[in-house]
Amino acid sequence: MNIFETRPESAAPSPVCSAKGCRDAAVWVLAWNNPKLHTPERRKTWLACDEHRAHLSSFLDVRGFLKDVVTLAQWESSAADR
Repeated sequence: MNIFETRPESAAPSPVCSAKGCRDAAVWVLAWNNPKLHTPERRKTWLACDEHRAHLSSFLDVRGFLKDVVTLAQWESSAADR
């Protein structure tokens, strides 16, 4: 799934929550990796709205995959610095 989808009210792509069926704006980035599949430095990402942040974080954390949770603004800022 592409994390940037066009919303009908806007021509600009807008990041949306990764929770199944949720179309709310993403506020959080959950960085994770599966150590059986990914190198330690690799980070996959899920996006979350405020409502789904705790649920998605818990899902990843129980499996030992969750590495970091930051706001979307922080994630974008750190990406610009790289």
